[in-house]
Amino acid sequence: MEVEICRAEDLAQRRGLTSELDEMWAYVAKKVNPRWLWHAIDHHTGQVLAYVFGRRQDEVFLRLQALLEPFGITRFYTDGWGTYERHVDAEKHTVGKEHMQRIESKHINLRTRIKRLVQRTICFSKTERMHDLVIGLFINRYEFGQLI
Repeated sequence: MEVEICRAEDLAQRRGLTSELDEMWAYVAKKVNPRWLWHAIDHHTGQVLAYVFGRRQDEVFLRLQALLEPFGITRFYTDGWGTYERHVDAEKHTVGKEHMQRIESKHINLRTRIKRLVQRTICFSKTERMHDLVIGLFINRYEFGQLI
């Protein structure tokens, strides 16, 4: 039997960074104009790594993926939607909601704190720019501790 003793941060670095990816629906002005928040969080800490806004299309995910490149993520947890299947390497990809509890919790927190994200509400954004700014400012303030 071989036992290796190391510090937790060394172990995390050796294992590699793992990330949960998901998208969250909202709308701008009318429900026929959907706006998606795509974001990635660290699987172990729950810290937001990157986020982008756009439609639920492959090119928006590719923008998020480009933002994640510098992190050197070794494992992605997703819900198995087609975009992830097409653009994430199969050996780095794990599908299943059982590994995505932190990001689903983030969704609940965002929907609770930002009324623009609640599906049945009278609070909604009239322009995509304002929608992205309000949610982006919230994420920057509460996740990164800074304002844009």
